Amino acid sequence: MSDPATLSVRDNRTGRDYELPITDGTIRAADLGQIRVDEDEPGLALYDPGFVNTASCRSAITFIDGEKGILEYRGYPIEQLAEKSTFLEVAYLLIHGSLPSKTEFDNWVHEITYHTFVHENVKSFMQGFRYDAHPMGMLMASVGALSTFYPDARNIADAENRHMQMVRLIAKMPTLGAWAFRHAQGKPYIYPDNELSYTENFLSMLFKMSEQKFGADERLVRALDVLFILHADHEQNCSTNAVRSVGSSQVDPYSAVAAGVGALFGPLHGGANEAVLRMLRRIGKKENIPSFIEGVKNGNEKLMGFGHRVYKNYDPRATIIKKACDDVFEVTGVNPLLEIAQELEKIALEDEYFVKRKLYPNVDFYSGLIYEAFQFPPEMFTVMFAIGRTPGWLAQWLELVQDPEQKIARPKQIYTGERRLDFTPSSERWA
Repeated sequence: MSDPATLSVRDNRTGRDYELPITDGTIRAADLGQIRVDEDEPGLALYDPGFVNTASCRSAITFIDGEKGILEYRGYPIEQLAEKSTFLEVAYLLIHGSLPSKTEFDNWVHEITYHTFVHENVKSFMQGFRYDAHPMGMLMASVGALSTFYPDARNIADAENRHMQMVRLIAKMPTLGAWAFRHAQGKPYIYPDNELSYTENFLSMLFKMSEQKFGADERLVRALDVLFILHADHEQNCSTNAVRSVGSSQVDPYSAVAAGVGALFGPLHGGANEAVLRMLRRIGKKENIPSFIEGVKNGNEKLMGFGHRVYKNYDPRATIIKKACDDVFEVTGVNPLLEIAQELEKIALEDEYFVKRKLYPNVDFYSGLIYEAFQFPPEMFTVMFAIGRTPGWLAQWLELVQDPEQKIARPKQIYTGERRLDFTPSSERWA
């Protein structure tokens, strides 16, 4: 009788039976390699475009139950972290694996606060971009460029050195992001203010003009801090997979995170909230929602901000963002698109077509409304996402370099091209 913790496989090509161990609900892809017709031929492999059902690592950082709408960082529910914690405390939790003591947190905040400045040559580098350069392109390039300013970052085997590079990255991302924003507006770059909190300092570098001291409304500071927390990590998504894949070559963390920024730049990953705003503007007013819904059902329209690759329930981050919307709009005034968004959500959640397909609002549905209330242009939305995601990327990178099972990423392929063609010299081909 077969062991209940194994998978019995019969290869109908050969009639042979195999017992594959099951661990944590998975089988090892390498175990399939023993299944072959001929010893001289390669063994069986998995074909899984987009890794929809392939685990690439073991991780203790983020837990997601998409069916139940659960998201936890290191075991702590996202709802509790968003309500009771701060972004820098969550960053410490993700990277170190536990919540900090008072002394640990004070030292952590001090380290990050005093590494927010960047070398003046970085400023010159960013000023060299065209006036209309996309902020994400500037961020990706400048993050990668940091590796040239800290050549010791290549020594990833040294724990203290790894720690210093992670501190630098978390500290400098807001500076680089804010300068990319100012560059697009033709405004002078604002240096960090070490007397301000992490999020308030970021707002200062974004919006400070001639005033002696910048002060932001606490409700705006808190709302942005919550958004950073919600974006801090999300398991093995496209950009995290990019960080891990590039990091598997044992490159420095700046280069690995630059790869994550590049992946996030894509409209299918980081640009979804901008697509939501375009959709809401196209709808125009509440009265147009029923016809828009019919257009979605008929395949003529796309319902942006609903559904998720992982969540088959209400995205827990969307619930928190709805509350943050209220706080922000108390200060900035209500975005007229909010009424359309709320009515669209109400209708969609009651419509059998969407309920049956488990299409619920995700984090992108409301986040764009908040960013627009801050007066960010759409090009900056993904930069905000990248700043919040940096601690998660670094936690995943750190876990990768410390995992003895990890190897350099090298997926298999199924070759579909020509074989054994005879080469014809150009003198004959062009005759």
